[in-house]
Amino acid sequence: MLADITIENLGVIPRATAELSSGLTVLTGETGAGKTMVVTGLRLLTGGRADASRVRTGSTEAVVEGRFVLDGVSPGVRELVLDTADSTGAVPDENGEFIASRVVKSTGRSKAHLGGRSVPAASLADFSAELLTIHGQNDQLRLLGPDRQLEALDRTSEAIAPIRQEYKEAFRAYRRLKRDLDERTRSRMELAQEVDRLEFAIHEIKAVDPQPGEGEELVEQIRRLQDVDELRELASGSLANLDGAASIEGYQGSDEEGQCAADLLGQAVSFLDSSDDPKLAACAQRLSEATSIVSEVSAELGMYLSSLPADPEELEKLLVRQQEIKGLTRKYAPDVEGVLKWLAKAERRLASIDVTPEALEALKKQVAEASKEVRRLGKALSAARAEAAAFLSEKVTSELHGLAMPKARFFVAVSEKAPGPTGCDEVEFTLAANKSAEARPLATSASGGELSRVMLALEVILSSGTKGTTLVFDEVDAGVGGRAAVEIGRRLARLARDNQVIVVTHLPQVAAFADTHLHVSKDVGESAITSGVESLSEERRVEELSRMLAGLEDTDTGRAHAQELLARAQKEVAELRAS
Repeated sequence: MLADITIENLGVIPRATAELSSGLTVLTGETGAGKTMVVTGLRLLTGGRADASRVRTGSTEAVVEGRFVLDGVSPGVRELVLDTADSTGAVPDENGEFIASRVVKSTGRSKAHLGGRSVPAASLADFSAELLTIHGQNDQLRLLGPDRQLEALDRTSEAIAPIRQEYKEAFRAYRRLKRDLDERTRSRMELAQEVDRLEFAIHEIKAVDPQPGEGEELVEQIRRLQDVDELRELASGSLANLDGAASIEGYQGSDEEGQCAADLLGQAVSFLDSSDDPKLAACAQRLSEATSIVSEVSAELGMYLSSLPADPEELEKLLVRQQEIKGLTRKYAPDVEGVLKWLAKAERRLASIDVTPEALEALKKQVAEASKEVRRLGKALSAARAEAAAFLSEKVTSELHGLAMPKARFFVAVSEKAPGPTGCDEVEFTLAANKSAEARPLATSASGGELSRVMLALEVILSSGTKGTTLVFDEVDAGVGGRAAVEIGRRLARLARDNQVIVVTHLPQVAAFADTHLHVSKDVGESAITSGVESLSEERRVEELSRMLAGLEDTDTGRAHAQELLARAQKEVAELRAS
């Protein structure tokens, strides 16, 4: 439930804080005092549209903050709410409560926060969807829409939800298969051409058979081949000086006096080896190490020379190969790795395209099976809705009889339609003034007061299985008076046994049933109009009820009447809570 709400600079309210208890809370006050702004604040907390015109004149922003308590909420609802909060990164405070806020700038921009995290306004809507429901005049009009009526019917029975979900998944699968079949049938020629293009490209790439890293490797090999003569001469000359020209096959360089580095180093070492002088022995050791290094270098140069290509046609082969690779990189991707990725993607696409008569026939069978499953589940869903429609018709009619509409009859008409995302049914709420009158759609048969009572009756029935949620009714009693007003108060009190109910009302008969009575007052000053919210004591409640009874707050008769009305209503509330 909503534990409290704070409003700053919204409409005529500079700042107001109201603590909201469980049970039934009513907001009363003169017309224009600012009751609507309280409801507007609640709508902002549910992710409603931010309207810059609602920001108090002279202020840069309006702020609404609410504290949600999950104690007493139905386990299923609690789980959904916590999952939503977790998905946004919101965390509860030290009391396990979630603080939600909304800031509306005078420029039109808005910001939302939940559990200490900045979130989109849509996240507030998701979080509060199961916790707080607002019913106002606009909501009554939305009730006239077929989609909203279907949604209300589906809430009537717990058996409908799993069937509807199963149907929804089956219909989604059917629509996907049907779309695939239509596309293949319609685009058979285009798909066949695409197959030809893919097959040609795949064959072309596989014929070349590029390998990862081959492009860079070819560049290196070609460079070496183009410089092979110079490289061979350099390596051979160096090796000849180390090991002698005779050791190199085909070397034409000079080898004056037959001296080479290896021979000279050997002679140098032999001279020093015969000495016992420590310094000369150290030099001999170092020369021996140098000899080893020279031997290693000589071996590496020999291997290098043997690895140099000797085939004069090798360069031409590599150049041809390089052109083949470049042909692929010009058409499919900038490098060999990209070409290989394109090949894998093309193969997957080719595998997914099958326009042969056999493939189309198989797909038609899948579509037929999926359609059959949709019809089967649609039939089951229609049967569940028909049963729920009979139940809802009876219950709402009974509630309306208790709301001073003793002869009215409410019907839920369920008719067949083509399968769609929500099923094979169209739902329409109808109302008949008496047994002999023809039932007509709510949109054409119900007055504002009747529509208010129908909506209240629906909410009383549909909320019977929920606990701990908050229901807000904004002047749901519009156009109602007398005994009907008392009955509305009774039903709101009954609805508040398991849920928090907040009602904006002008009727003293309704206000008298409240557990908490909040009064919104307006102060018209010389330069500004301000409003505040006050929680009324019992004495102040009597005064407010007297005012609501045709402005009789200054008379003993008015106070006596208000006192009697409050006492009788509170007695009924006490009996209701005890039952």
